Amino acid sequence: MRCTDARTGSSSIFEVACNAHARRKFHEARHSNAAAAHQALAYYGQLYEIERRGREVPADRREGLLLQMRQDLAVPILEKFRAWLVEQQQVLLPKDPFREAVNYALNQWSALCRYTTAGFLAIDNNWAEREMKRIAIGRKNWLFFGSAQGGETAAVLFTFTSTCQRLGVEPWAYLQDVLTRLPTTLPEQLGDLLPDHWQTLKAGQVPAPST
Repeated sequence: MRCTDARTGSSSIFEVACNAHARRKFHEARHSNAAAAHQALAYYGQLYEIERRGREVPADRREGLLLQMRQDLAVPILEKFRAWLVEQQQVLLPKDPFREAVNYALNQWSALCRYTTAGFLAIDNNWAEREMKRIAIGRKNWLFFGSAQGGETAAVLFTFTSTCQRLGVEPWAYLQDVLTRLPTTLPEQLGDLLPDHWQTLKAGQVPAPST
């Protein structure tokens, strides 16, 4: 995640870790310590339930409400979860598979909790990994783009079509409309052509301010 200071223009990059990876380690360690693994997975069950409820919020209000839900509900759960992990770390043997899962989570803790600081962040990167699979599956069909610029163009188009799919926007309709309007669109209005703003405008709603 990149954050820019509005006063100085300087940027900082913060790691946002994947909770699905941390959760998977507890799941894999369930055979060595079933009771503790069950407790860890129960904490994650509560966190993911909050995310599920957040996704039910209408898209135009989701980011703000999801951030509030995370701050009010997820942060207290994470605090209890961390305290419990520290207790487990003190009593487990060094080579215990469950302790390895505990160590991993605690070592990544700040990054694992960072999703709670912004509504647009995800609790895990499962969606990004699924999107990358389409590249892995299809790469044999496009081994050569012809030039570095062609590769960059393909990356941009993949980004737009993948975003459309995530938002439930038909990609061809979006690209056809946007490419037709692009030549006459003022620079300060380009944000309105991004898939989410375009979808809102098409629905006849008031769009969020372009950034």
